[in-house]
Amino acid sequence: MNPWEQLLEGVELPFHRDLTVPALTEVMLPIPHPEAVADVEATAHQQVVQQLAGSVDKGMTVAVGAGSRGLVERVALLRGAIAGLRTLGAEPFVVPAMGSHGGATADGQRQMLEALGMTEAAIGCEIRATMDTVEVARTADGMPLYLDRHAAGADRIMPVNRIKPHTCFKGPIESGLTKMAVVGFGKQPGAAQIHACGPVEMRNRLLNGIAALKATGRLLGGVGSLESADGHVVEVHALTADQVGSETEIALTDVARDLVPPLPFPVIDVLIIEQGGKDISGTTLDPNVTGRFWVHGLADSESPRVSTIVLLGITEASGGNVLGIGFADFIPASVAAGINWQKTYVNCFTAGPSGVRRSRMPMVLPTEEDCIKAALSMCGKAVDEPKRVVRIRSTLHLTRCWVSAPLLTELPAGALVVD
Repeated sequence: MNPWEQLLEGVELPFHRDLTVPALTEVMLPIPHPEAVADVEATAHQQVVQQLAGSVDKGMTVAVGAGSRGLVERVALLRGAIAGLRTLGAEPFVVPAMGSHGGATADGQRQMLEALGMTEAAIGCEIRATMDTVEVARTADGMPLYLDRHAAGADRIMPVNRIKPHTCFKGPIESGLTKMAVVGFGKQPGAAQIHACGPVEMRNRLLNGIAALKATGRLLGGVGSLESADGHVVEVHALTADQVGSETEIALTDVARDLVPPLPFPVIDVLIIEQGGKDISGTTLDPNVTGRFWVHGLADSESPRVSTIVLLGITEASGGNVLGIGFADFIPASVAAGINWQKTYVNCFTAGPSGVRRSRMPMVLPTEEDCIKAALSMCGKAVDEPKRVVRIRSTLHLTRCWVSAPLLTELPAGALVVD
């Protein structure tokens, strides 16, 4: 019995005796189905060779950025990018480019990469991990720009990352190559200064930061992937330094937004999410899917409007870091017992204003069933009133869900009920 179970032992929950969990029906959601890249590793290799050939000198050292997200075929993407650099005569090595993730320690960041399959053996390349940083430039308005000490010692840096919508701000460029170059490579101090402001200023600092970095000549380019909602890599692009942070990355960001649809129900009384995690979203649960952003200066989505959220589990790769746990209203004791507050709070403080509300503790109840019943009883609907309930695996690769009877009459066009 974990400490939370002991704490809650004997607590009587005041659920109405007639409250029952409604039966749920599986539904296949209508999502874009672009053709998947047949060989991600070969495509990444080919893209690097074709796009970056004129930018690489023989013997050039390149710090390749690897991130903490659960990218599809992340090992293949990284391995292909590394192989392409070697074909061009470069000497690459990998650095964890993930800000303060992994508890803001070098060992923690290395372990997070390994938990995601990015070991030295798997990628065929040395990994150099440090939290030490070097100031390499300043933006026009005086903001310092930091790089990981190993990356700062290389001739060039090259982020490898998925391009997708961000969880804290809206802008022409959100998550992707620009963000990894400015925030991920900047470790804790770099991430903290970008996140220590509202969504409009965060967008501006990111764009100003990539302009300052490019002016130093340290950025070789980047390799970005686009993923479909059904969990396939559908595009791989190598971008030159000029293209990172410019119209090329902006266009790819626009495509990525269309590939990450929100839940297609205007009103949800209870949303049950089976797993959250740092490898799923930087905020454990992706607000682009749930509609809850909870950032001062950034409005929540008009759809879906979710009354209560239940989170049932956290991925092992998260290592107990649950920044964003506050998006959930209810969690079982098993989730609470697995939280690493050191890692979570380091990430929370680095996230700045957006980390405050998002890192509040949800209501902790003994079991998963208790959480679901609590959500049903507190969603604003009478006990005997039908409720709109949705259950999903996670906010990543959302291809199907399970819904209660009232939502079967509100299914979006193209949705299919699974017999």
